[in-house]
Amino acid sequence: MTKLKGTKPVSKSNNSLVIDIPVELQQVKSVHSIGALQFEGDLPASIFHLQLITGDIADWKAQSEVIAVFHTNAGHVTLNDDAYNTSRNIATGNPYKDLVADLTKRGVKVELCGATARVNGWNNADLLPSVRINLDAMARTIELVQQGFVKITE
Repeated sequence: MTKLKGTKPVSKSNNSLVIDIPVELQQVKSVHSIGALQFEGDLPASIFHLQLITGDIADWKAQSEVIAVFHTNAGHVTLNDDAYNTSRNIATGNPYKDLVADLTKRGVKVELCGATARVNGWNNADLLPSVRINLDAMARTIELVQQGFVKITE
């Protein structure tokens, strides 16, 4: 059986998966607008999708710029443990911090919407390392689309 990253094993029997439309890109420029978390099991789907595309990019040896903009009800993903605990009224720390660190290692630039930060009273010291604050998610997404990025809404 073949195992795809993050998936269940794929059988090589007569019922095996056949990719009818293979894709291999030389360049990827995408902005992922993440305003809420939807889950595949316990993993946020948006993070799973970012893992998939960055894995593809590595396999293709493609040039890439992948930017994840967290905003609205998903902004808390970018918080350090102390800020996360205060914001979410818990004491477990940010359960997404290792996933965000892994995305950063894969080359994803992670941003937090400035309007979301402002409304929640968060500042730069509240964020995970390498997370940057943009003016606001809408303006940033428009800017990136105008620069040729493909918008992915999660």
